[in-house]
Amino acid sequence: MNTPTTHVLLDLDGTISDSEPGIGKSLVHGFVECGYDAPDRDTIRSMIGPPFEVSFPKVGIHIDDVQRVIDAYGVRYNDIGLFENEMYDGVAEMMETLRSEGHTISLATAKPQDTAIRIIEHFGLSDYFARKVGATRDIGGRRTKGEVITHALHLLGVSPHDRIALDHVIMVGDRDHDVEGAHLNAIDCIGVSWGFGSHDELNGAGAVTVVDHPREVAGAVAVAYRSHES
Repeated sequence: MNTPTTHVLLDLDGTISDSEPGIGKSLVHGFVECGYDAPDRDTIRSMIGPPFEVSFPKVGIHIDDVQRVIDAYGVRYNDIGLFENEMYDGVAEMMETLRSEGHTISLATAKPQDTAIRIIEHFGLSDYFARKVGATRDIGGRRTKGEVITHALHLLGVSPHDRIALDHVIMVGDRDHDVEGAHLNAIDCIGVSWGFGSHDELNGAGAVTVVDHPREVAGAVAVAYRSHES
């Protein structure tokens, strides 16, 4: 029997790159432009990762103002903020190791797909990714993280009914919604602690393990795959 292809799905913000400077400045712009107090750093970090229509009401944005604040945020972010962004040390080496070990790498992010692709191209990482999947922009119909992962699996030809194939897919991300989205698709998730989540958040959501540096990801992927084969 042929061994299934091994697929690694990578989050973007907080996993590949530190996007806090650009997102933070753009959130401040959006909030103030719409008559809200500027969010502090802790509030900003809590909003990075999940879709804004989920996180904004939790920090005091009225539901009727969510789209207006998103639009004001986007005016600055889509012009300037998306490039106020740095790749974490060790990520380039992580990508090369994953590829050299025969894994197929795909992007699975809750960030709008067109923006995510611009950032990946900016970092010169496009050639590493077999698929690049992100959210759509239509509020109310935007893909959740679970739906992003579902779409990535579809593009990779992984059936939701093929247990052997699903055991050879793993998500890597820094927030609880990465773990929860993976579980909705019956796959495991490796948590990373260098982003915007914590060990407690990731372990509480059910991450199979949490790693502290990009150099540890390939080893954690190998262990996760072996656990399904034993």
